[in-house]
Amino acid sequence: MERSRPKQSAVLPGKARPRGHYPHFRRAGDFLFVSGTSARRADDSITGAATDARGRPVLDIRAQTRAVLENIRDILAAAGAGLADVVEVSTFLRDMTDFAGYNAVYGEFFDFEGPARTTVAVTALPHPQLLIEMKAVAYRPAGERRSAARARRRP
Repeated sequence: MERSRPKQSAVLPGKARPRGHYPHFRRAGDFLFVSGTSARRADDSITGAATDARGRPVLDIRAQTRAVLENIRDILAAAGAGLADVVEVSTFLRDMTDFAGYNAVYGEFFDFEGPARTTVAVTALPHPQLLIEMKAVAYRPAGERRSAARARRRP
């Protein structure tokens, strides 16, 4: 009996469609590469982005960071992995003054046993209401699925 191979890459239903020709994730051997992920929802609205009574944008780095990490978690789950499998994260902030809020939420998901991390400021992201984008690399041997108990250890 031939063993089912995990998907090598995928664009996931229920997630924001990539704005270019690339997948949400790509598997290469035992590594999963998650493409740049934002707080954009499937309907193209953005978590943590609203307007005030005068029509000015009100942007929340904490809400956007949480949404990005939850999106990455969901993408990894579709590939049979989870946040505990992440070995490297790259974060792109539109403004380094948002670092403290981003870092506080990041600490709810990862600790010093978590992935290596790089955070840089960029001049712009693909939408003016986006404050953050993250990409991740996870290590999960192909064909090995996460146990439910292990998957619940992290948010």
